[in-house]
Amino acid sequence: MNAVLADDVRRALARVIDPEIRRPITELDMIGAVDVADGVARIDLKLTVVGCPAADTIERDVREAASSVTGVSSVAINVGVMTKLERDTLTDKLRGGRSRDMQFGPDSLTRIYAITSGKGGVGKSTVTANLGVALAARGLRVGIVDADVFGFSIPGLMGITGAKPTQVSEMILPPVAFDVKVISIGMFVDGSTAVSWRGPMLHRTITQFLTDVFFGDLDVLLLDLPPGTGDIAISIGQLLPHAEVIVVTTPQAAAADVAERSAIVARQTGQKVIGVIENMAGLVQPDGSILDIFGSGGGADAAARLSTDTEPVPVLASIPLSIALREGGDAGLPVVLAHPEDPAAIAITAVAAQLATRSRGLAGRKLGLRVS
Repeated sequence: MNAVLADDVRRALARVIDPEIRRPITELDMIGAVDVADGVARIDLKLTVVGCPAADTIERDVREAASSVTGVSSVAINVGVMTKLERDTLTDKLRGGRSRDMQFGPDSLTRIYAITSGKGGVGKSTVTANLGVALAARGLRVGIVDADVFGFSIPGLMGITGAKPTQVSEMILPPVAFDVKVISIGMFVDGSTAVSWRGPMLHRTITQFLTDVFFGDLDVLLLDLPPGTGDIAISIGQLLPHAEVIVVTTPQAAAADVAERSAIVARQTGQKVIGVIENMAGLVQPDGSILDIFGSGGGADAAARLSTDTEPVPVLASIPLSIALREGGDAGLPVVLAHPEDPAAIAITAVAAQLATRSRGLAGRKLGLRVS
């Protein structure tokens, strides 16, 4: 009878998901011995590392799952930590036996969108964060790489300032916010620290984000690029030439002109520009009229100039100025969740709906077929 109960407890524990890796803890070999005697379930729980930030959550979920089994009256959990060999085995399992390599190469099914702009201050990071959350709300598995090493702001926009990744052997597990996995250089430095690196260090950082950080199987990866056409934009083009580019601009003609340059550099590396998002498009007045604080038409002009006969570039959205959008960014609560009825949230959600239905092309990908 006790052996049957122990099996029932193990099956219940298979429903417990590691909040960082997003897989059942039984699949990750985090459960050791399970014994049941006189209604008491004794469970050996092995955390991945000492000081695991998800320890309390995992222990609580294990206790609740075991307690739900009929015949179990109490639960005793012996919490330990994996050995180095066990961590190395886990890392190898998660990587599918592959060595440290690019997770999102040409053969990946993950749709990759690089969000870029010609100049700073156009709301590119705010758009990226809200797009990621809106895509996750549609049930997609989403990751964000904050590639703006000098001006990182994604952790604050996602409400995870101060969050630190967990390192398991040579693998880095990114923090999760609103069901989105996020990595940023801001998670490795103090908030007030200024990052002043040159090209090789920047390239190494982006490469590490795309190799050592374990995102798992993603449907969509968003990259928040720094403004301009510098080292990081070139590195992203070299590492992810198959990424698709979305240009963010304001309606102002000067901003739209500069925005085109980032798209041109992306094309030079082989990336495809799939659309323009016009942010800060206008402020809705109490009488329903629109006050064009930053002018109008910049997004449409940029899209028209970037379009070719073979590659039309549409305006994906025109996002109005929004107090709720700004307040959500300051509070770390994306407007698409906090105020989904806000016009800015509606516009961003509409873009997410478009991106969610796009599929990766087969060009350049190995199909796993062979002639017999």
